[in-house]
Amino acid sequence: MHEAKTTLSQLVDRAERGEEIVITRNGTPVVRLTPLPKPNRLASVRGALRGNSLLPVELDELPEDIADAFGLR
Repeated sequence: MHEAKTTLSQLVDRAERGEEIVITRNGTPVVRLTPLPKPNRLASVRGALRGNSLLPVELDELPEDIADAFGLR
């Protein structure tokens, strides 16, 4: 445990690289240090854009040329 306290930043670096670190107290395993899953980048983009419409309000109706192209008229 003492060694883990003095080298915590190095242990975290190793865990970030994918290594599983087991910390013991008096030879008994007590804690496992593992990396967290990486956040979904798409989810953070969606959150950043929430409430901000990128489409103009004029697109409430389908333009005629697009409707014709898809056979909707």
